Amino acid sequence: MALTIIQHPLAAHLLTHLRDQTTKPALFRTLCHQITLLLALEATRDLATEEKAVKTPLEPCRSRVLARPLAIIPILRAGLGMVEPFLGLFPDVSVGYVGLERDHATAIAHSYYCKLPPLGGRRVLVIDPMLATGGSAAQALDVVTAAGGTDVALVCIVAAPEGVAFVEQRHAAVPIITAALDRELNAKKYILPGLGDFGDRLYGT
Repeated sequence: MALTIIQHPLAAHLLTHLRDQTTKPALFRTLCHQITLLLALEATRDLATEEKAVKTPLEPCRSRVLARPLAIIPILRAGLGMVEPFLGLFPDVSVGYVGLERDHATAIAHSYYCKLPPLGGRRVLVIDPMLATGGSAAQALDVVTAAGGTDVALVCIVAAPEGVAFVEQRHAAVPIITAALDRELNAKKYILPGLGDFGDRLYGT
């Protein structure tokens, strides 16, 4: 498994403000959108392209276009905050959903919803802001691979070493793209230093 931590000054700047407990939900959503744009570009930098003949206002030329469609699978609910940047960037993208809810007492997630597009022949990106224990991500990856996803990556904003290790154990071939690898999980399985409950901060709950 490859772990990629994006190295960009803007990503560091955005992440600092996401971490700040005084950041209000409206700004938090904007920051989430902006940092997801950077993650989306990193996660798709190796997409295959093919030649296409076009005519410029001056002459014909051959240029390149994306060769394969993209599918993104947000893990509900927090993953919804990362969807819009992908929709804005990519002309041919399908969106599926995996609904997982973590039991705060056991830190184990249970599934309550799943709707996937056809995954064959697509680059598939599972997106979830926080990779904490890795349980939810691994469950979502189980679902995606069982549904035929073969070219799959995981995109998150903040990751914990425990979550990275768990995903590597369960899905060794799946690359992880993140903006930060934080220190550890606390006793309640929250990432430290982290940024709190992403969904709550995103939606003001």
